[in-house]
Order: sequence, then C-alpha cells, then structure tokens
Amino acid sequence: MPRTTVVESPGCPPLRALTTDILGLVKVVEARAKPAGAAKIVETWGAPDASRAIVAASLADRAANPVLAVARKNGVVELLNPLNGNSLAAVKTMAPATNDGGAEDDPLVALHLFTRQASDSMLATFIACTDKGKASVRSITKDNAASGSDAGPSTTWDVCSGGNVQFCSVDHGESYAMFGGKGIEMNLWDIASCSKTWSAKSPRANSLGIWTRPWFTAGTFLCKDDHRKIVACTNNHQVRLYDTALQRRPAISVDFRESPIKAVAADPNGHDVYIGTGTGDLASFDMRTGKLLGCYIGKCSGSIRSIVRHPELPLIASCGLDSYLRVWDTNTRQLLSAVFLKQHLTSVVIDSHFSVEEPEEAKSKQPESLVEAEAEVRNEKKKKMSKTIEDDEAEAEVRKEKKKKKSKTIEEDEVRKEKKKKKSKTVEEEEEQVGVLDHNDSDGEMDSRKEKKKKKNRTIEEDEERDINGEMCTPKRRKSGERSKCLKKSKKQHIA
Repeated sequence: MPRTTVVESPGCPPLRALTTDILGLVKVVEARAKPAGAAKIVETWGAPDASRAIVAASLADRAANPVLAVARKNGVVELLNPLNGNSLAAVKTMAPATNDGGAEDDPLVALHLFTRQASDSMLATFIACTDKGKASVRSITKDNAASGSDAGPSTTWDVCSGGNVQFCSVDHGESYAMFGGKGIEMNLWDIASCSKTWSAKSPRANSLGIWTRPWFTAGTFLCKDDHRKIVACTNNHQVRLYDTALQRRPAISVDFRESPIKAVAADPNGHDVYIGTGTGDLASFDMRTGKLLGCYIGKCSGSIRSIVRHPELPLIASCGLDSYLRVWDTNTRQLLSAVFLKQHLTSVVIDSHFSVEEPEEAKSKQPESLVEAEAEVRNEKKKKMSKTIEDDEAEAEVRKEKKKKKSKTIEEDEVRKEKKKKKSKTVEEEEEQVGVLDHNDSDGEMDSRKEKKKKKNRTIEEDEERDINGEMCTPKRRKSGERSKCLKKSKKQHIA
C-alpha cells in the first residue's frame, strides 16, 4: 500500500504541472480553485511501457507554440504538445549499437529543449547527452517533423573520455552547458563552438591523504545573467559553489546530512538554491554564505529526483520515487498540495502561462447546443435550489408551530402548579385558624372552672369567719358550724 500524506494541505494557487514516470506516461496535474485549491490529475498521455520509460524532460515554456520534449530509455526523443499531448515528432538520437545491447548500453540521461526559436519554420532545437558522454544538438523543422529527420547537420561531441554522465544543465542565455557525473569533474562547454571553456579541480586530500573520487549528481547555474557561477551537488552530500572566473576549486562547500543529493534548482533571486536528497529531505541554501535557510515541513517518503521553481509565483514542485507530486511555498516552506500519481516519477515541469479563465474566442466557438444545454442545466439547478429552499422554509414553519405548542403547554402546566400551591396554602391557613380557636375555647373553660372553685372556697371561708366571730346566722348554718367544730375536736383528740 502506498504511503499517504497525513498533514492536511491548505491548497495551492492556480497551477499546471506535467510529470513523467518510469512507465513512459506523462500526467497533467492542475489546481484551478481560487485563491487556493487542491491539485488533481487532469489527463494522462501515453500507454504504460517500461521499455519506453522517460528518463528526462524539458519544456520550452513559451506563450505561443510551447513544446515538451521527453527523452526515453530506448534512445528516442519525443516532442509533444503540452496543451493536448499530441505527438509532434520523434527523433532517434543514437546510432544503433554493434552488439545486441542496443541503446541499453548507452542510454540517454540528460535533455534540454531550447526556448528560443531561430526561425518560424523551426519546431524545436534540443541538446541530449548519453551515459558515456556523447552529447548532440539536433534541430527539427515543422516540415520534416513527421519523418523525424534533422533540419541540418547535427553537432556531436564527447564530453568525457571515461566515467558516467548523470546530468546536464544549460544557462539562461542558452549559450553554455555544464556536465558532471560519476568519475567526471564539473566541466563547462560552449554550445556554439562545442569547446570546453572550464573544468573543475578536485578538492585537496584530507589529513589522512585520502582523495575522494568525483561523483556529481546534479547541477545548475546560480544566476540568470552570469553563467560563471554554478552550483553542483555530489553523492557525498555536499553542495558546492564554483566561480569559473576565479578558480577551479569550489569557493564554498557545505555538507547536508548523510544522504546523497539528487536534485537541485536555483531561485530567480540569484543566490538561493533548493536541494533534494535520496532520503526525501528538501532544504534551501543561501549560496552567498553557504547558510542553511531551512528544511521544508513534511518529509517525503522516497528519493527526490526533480525540483522545479515557478518563475513568477513563490512555489516549488518536487517529485521522486515516492510517487507524489508536492507543491511547496518558498516563503513559509509549507506543503501546499500533494498528489499521488501511482508510478515512480522521474521529472516535473511547470507551465507558467497557465490561466484558469478561458479565452473569449474559445467561449464564442462553443456550439449553440452546448450553450443551450448548459442553460438548461443551470435552470434545473435553480429549480432544485428553489424547491429545497421552499422545503426548508416549510420545515422551519412546522418547527416554529411545534415550539409554540410546547411553550403553551408549558405555560398551562405552570399555571396549574401555581393554582395547586395556592389551594394548599389556603387549606393550611384554615387548619391553623381552627386549631387556634379550639385552643382558645379550652383555655376559656378552664378559667371559668377555676373561677367557680375560687368562688366556692371564698363562700366557705366567709361562713367560717362569721361563725367564729359569733355573728348572726341561720339555724342551718349553726348546725353546720357545730358539726365542723366537733369534727375538728375529734381529729385533735385522735392525734393526741
């Protein structure tokens, strides 16, 4: 299962990139959303065939008549229309080999398509180089594009006598080309005269006297206006700056981690470069001081094989053996978009003239039937939208009515509760009043009884006092008094 990108990508501005892979396919990736959107695969050109694997690609990024050149494993350079993928021409760059190996013994490794056109009749001019150092410049006219024959005599020369060439880079003025590889020192050539103008010298041996064999994996010209400053990357994880006007040894040499550097691209500002390693690390350097500016967020899963800088937007695109095309922001070093393309990728180019808006001519050329169909589709969409809006409004009204009913029932319940509370309060008050009355009645009866007893006691005492004092009394009272006296005397005698 392929590895997937976990970090969420914010999206990239409108962009169009073309990638090549080991099965000979060319895939078009576009991002059309504004101001930012996810990149997606739009088209795939060609049939999968491992024998026609694309090892290098170059784009003549012109506003009019752009051309895409791809170098295949079988030694054929094919010219394509980058807008629709139509094949314009196919040229066999190598003579048939004497042994059975054919083109496999000396495959193509580098290709550059010249942007400038010598005349209107010229289709394209390119420079190609093989693994053993055979470089050639070919020109193809529009008339003989179908046959693939050259417009004039081709120029061929040997870049090296031994070793394996791994890259070729042409300056912005397209007058000089540099080559490098395994066992080959950096060398600069004049394309017009096919003569070597400069060759690098290996660094001095270390303290142990060990001399490292040259092994250059990628290179580029640092400035657009100055072809004398070149940046080369080695298999020994070094980034070197050469100034051909001063010396043959590197002016600046910087180590970066522990894996070989496989790709490099220069920034339009003339002093920054972007490098990619064999373990998926992507970083930028300021070659004026050799300082590491920073590494890019989100490590790739495989070796990076190609890096390209957008000429106008602050973007770079990278691809490699992890089958992902990634777009990065050069200011924040953040991953903007990542697209999985299934095959191992070998190179990527950017179409800087891509625009999302369609030209007015193309719009006017559309048939009336298509216009009517589009209008019908839009009307149907509007009707569906209106229906959905009406349904939503009806649902909203039903919900409001339900809410009102619920609120009414809640209010009625609250009123009922309040009534119950009032009733309970009145009952309690009545009970309290009844209790108070009962208590008052019982207290009154007790007081009346006590008063009656007191009155009886008082009458008895008054009668006794009258008997003692000898006052006049009735015969009944006298008898009662005498009886009481007799009783008292008997009690006293009994006690004694």
